[in-house]
Amino acid sequence: MAAGMDWFPWSLLLLSLTCDTGAFYVPGVAPINFHQNDPVEIKAVKLTSSRTQLPYEYYSLPFCQPSKITYKAENLGEVLRGDRIVNTPFQVFMNSEKKCEVLCSQSNKPVTLTVEQSRLVAERITEDYYVHLIADNLPVATRLELYSNRDGDDKKKEKDVQFEHGYRLGFTDVNKIYLHNHLSFILYYHREDLEEDQEHTYRVVRFEVIPQSIRLEDLKADEKGSCTLPEGTNSSPQEIDPTKENQLYFTYSVHWEESDIKWASRWDTYLTMSDVQIHWFSIINSVVVVFFLSGILSMIIIRTLRKDIANYNKEDDIEDTMEESGWKLVHGDVFRPPQYPMILSSLLGSGIQLFCMILIVIFVAMLGMLSPSSRGALMTTACFLFMFMGVFGGFSAGRLYRTLKGHRWKKGAFCTATLYPGVVFGICFVLNCFIWGKHSSGAVPFPTMVALLCMWFGISLPLVYLGYYFGFRKQPYDNPVRTNQIPRQIPEQRWYMNRFVGILMAGILPFGAMFIELFFIFSAIWENQFYYLFGFLFLVFIILVVSCSQISIVMVYFQLCAEDYRWWWRNFLVSGGSAFYVLVYAIFYFVNKLDIVEFIPSLLYFGYTALMVLSFWLLTGTIGFYAAYMFVRKIYAAVKID
Repeated sequence: MAAGMDWFPWSLLLLSLTCDTGAFYVPGVAPINFHQNDPVEIKAVKLTSSRTQLPYEYYSLPFCQPSKITYKAENLGEVLRGDRIVNTPFQVFMNSEKKCEVLCSQSNKPVTLTVEQSRLVAERITEDYYVHLIADNLPVATRLELYSNRDGDDKKKEKDVQFEHGYRLGFTDVNKIYLHNHLSFILYYHREDLEEDQEHTYRVVRFEVIPQSIRLEDLKADEKGSCTLPEGTNSSPQEIDPTKENQLYFTYSVHWEESDIKWASRWDTYLTMSDVQIHWFSIINSVVVVFFLSGILSMIIIRTLRKDIANYNKEDDIEDTMEESGWKLVHGDVFRPPQYPMILSSLLGSGIQLFCMILIVIFVAMLGMLSPSSRGALMTTACFLFMFMGVFGGFSAGRLYRTLKGHRWKKGAFCTATLYPGVVFGICFVLNCFIWGKHSSGAVPFPTMVALLCMWFGISLPLVYLGYYFGFRKQPYDNPVRTNQIPRQIPEQRWYMNRFVGILMAGILPFGAMFIELFFIFSAIWENQFYYLFGFLFLVFIILVVSCSQISIVMVYFQLCAEDYRWWWRNFLVSGGSAFYVLVYAIFYFVNKLDIVEFIPSLLYFGYTALMVLSFWLLTGTIGFYAAYMFVRKIYAAVKID
């Protein structure tokens, strides 16, 4: 997801989702058993860098190539992530060791990189690119051993092992650039228990690599393609000089180790996070704070409301009551339709579509059906669900549009189906043009774009029209009081009733509940980490819904007490106030956490951030709007109106 959002007609995409079982991300579900000396295929996924946010395919650099390059058929999510899974010339056999083997060796001659190739490799190394390989669908990881000396005693040093996804392409030292040209693969297998007369089978449970840089002179290669590594630490690294041709060997070694890790828990290594405790504390803190504040708000509102309703309903005080100020005074205007009812209902329809999609995706992911082993499954599911949730979006938009005295349902349905998706598609298309210009694999291919358009106009649009038709035909929402013919004059409002002040006040509580989770999500998107804590995310989503609803009710109550009945648009804008804080946090994250300096990566970051903020505003605004609408109908139904 680091950059951009494949495209064959949508029917083919549906087929690819259901018929891809022979391909390769299904081993995330069904284990592959290997016998002794069975080939274990090493595939390349892509090159990534958190500094440029532009993924590249493996053979964009002059690596050794097999005799025939074969790309795997990918699902929609993989293409949108920039994955281009391809075979490599590494020959690895189950439980068979290799001391040192030369790649692309033609009578043990070294590989010569041209000046142009050398410049490109040097540029990628200085941009901190990582190479991502997979064996049996397990991504390669580099082990990092960190020593933490907590007691100040050398004997009590604790070794803290963490894993880095992929391996570094190279490194720089004193203005010189070095390439990791030797890869030591360490593969762990789990031996399956079988009956006595059967041959042992093995399953791959971990894939590590130790990248090394060894210069040409220190590597001795023979005619058979074998090589000898230098002993000890007396070898020099392989320098890449971008101003001239460079000669080098690409070599690799394979080492197998038996492991107690069961196949079912082989992903645990990749998903271990160093700060799980912080995560727990932050979640508990959010839950406690939100429910505490929610309880206080609810108590105040309910007590005040009961008092209001009791006062308004006293038969003997009718004249006094009418002279008082308060929300009852605007009963004849509170349900007056707002300006631009079609646009409001369209945005709320898209909000419902987003809400249903996010709820189902998080719930399904929480049950473990969208694990990282199913590469691209999360994004594929999200895209298809958004299309199919068009029925619910259309239905809610159609019913609300009729309630707001709208008549042009066909135009309203078209607006609902195209307004938000059109903005998303437009921004993505512009960003995609920039990614294309950089020849990155993150650019969505043209056939994929056509397929997405086919999905939009072939699935989403008809479903929105269908939902809108039934929603518009259904009885409109029942408003408990009649609207007066002549609009009431609105008194001058206090400074704190200003719309922007409202956004700042309403956004802080929902944002406070979720900002720690936001950090992990940003790390997953922008720093190529795995995000898998969907149980936490589901909990945070529930807290977000509760806090948005309550804040929205409080804000609309204050507004009606100030005798301002124009609450429809204002409540939608103010309820999405936490999106403003998400934008501020995204800017903070960009400045403090990311090392992005170039124009196009910065443009990508802020382009996709704008999409996230817009979607989040629609989501929270919709939750708040419907909560406030239910509340307003409830309180006006509870008072006697003459």
